[in-house]
Amino acid sequence: MKINRTFDADTIAKLNQSVHQLHLELYPERFQTYDFHQVREFFKKVMKDDRFIFLLAEDEGQHVGFAWLEIKQYSETVFKKTYKSIYVHQINIAEPYKNKGFGSGLMKEIYSIAREKEITTIELDYWSDNTIAESFYEKEGFVTYRKMAYKEL
Repeated sequence: MKINRTFDADTIAKLNQSVHQLHLELYPERFQTYDFHQVREFFKKVMKDDRFIFLLAEDEGQHVGFAWLEIKQYSETVFKKTYKSIYVHQINIAEPYKNKGFGSGLMKEIYSIAREKEITTIELDYWSDNTIAESFYEKEGFVTYRKMAYKEL
């Protein structure tokens, strides 16, 4: 397995399709239908911002997954202290490669980036019906410290 930073919006957009489709299936009222060209253009724009890091996992020349990260700097307020974190927007492994250690490999690379940047907090969220993500993140040692709720009117 090889993991590198990438600026290849085409590949990330292709790998994003399955995670987007899962979100659409779970929450059709919240998610747009996947459109490769729009997603690719979105990622092209985001990749120009230094706060964002895209990691690409490869195995024997095949693109098997990706992670989309953001370096966040939280300013001090009268309520909170300042801190930095790496926020994981998305992590996805292509179906034939799931449960083979590629997700854990991406997470190890994320931890390595955090240590290099002297960041001690990794943050992320996932949809409550996405039990696969919940199980994966629990296995990685993540704990819930905040929950979001909503009410439709």
